Amino acid sequence: MEERVRNKSLTKKEKMKATLITLIMAATLVSCGGGASKQKANAKGFGAIEIILKDKFGNDAHYTDLTITYNESIGNIVGVTVTEAPESLKMGQWNLSQDNWTQTSEITLEVPAGTKAADFMFQLDETINLGKLGGLVEISKEKLTAKKQIENPLLHMAFVKMPKNGERTKTEYVVMLKPPNGGTTFTLNYGLNGELINIDY
Repeated sequence: MEERVRNKSLTKKEKMKATLITLIMAATLVSCGGGASKQKANAKGFGAIEIILKDKFGNDAHYTDLTITYNESIGNIVGVTVTEAPESLKMGQWNLSQDNWTQTSEITLEVPAGTKAADFMFQLDETINLGKLGGLVEISKEKLTAKKQIENPLLHMAFVKMPKNGERTKTEYVVMLKPPNGGTTFTLNYGLNGELINIDY
């Protein structure tokens, strides 16, 4: 009888130990992954930034501006103009720098009669998402290396550009790259389907 009780006790200790190890491993993975500032400019890295945005503003948040700027000293800086209630006509402008959120201002929208504010905003979903934008950064780097013989171009800025008339189908992904030693910035515009529209420099 005593032996059975001892075995049960050991089993509980083992379970507690296993749970503790799992928690430590999970914490380590999160810390190794880093926040938005440390994410790589690719589909996986930008996808992680999208998760951070949804954690902050919710899955149903509406945006009019979403920009990821890369700074060699501090990493990614994320800038958004966002609202959780489009009908309020109020939006907040936020920056995420070194993994700290700062609200820089609050703006009030004016929309044409007969339209809704949400008509001029976009959401992060299957149609428009940061994973796709990050993937296009990777493709853009390959294009620049192949066409201009620029090795290891750096991300300068990547953003979602929505038309002022609210025609969502004309929304573009924009990627801006620059050579590692500075110089000309190359801007590549893509449609929502990922097709290249234009390269400008």
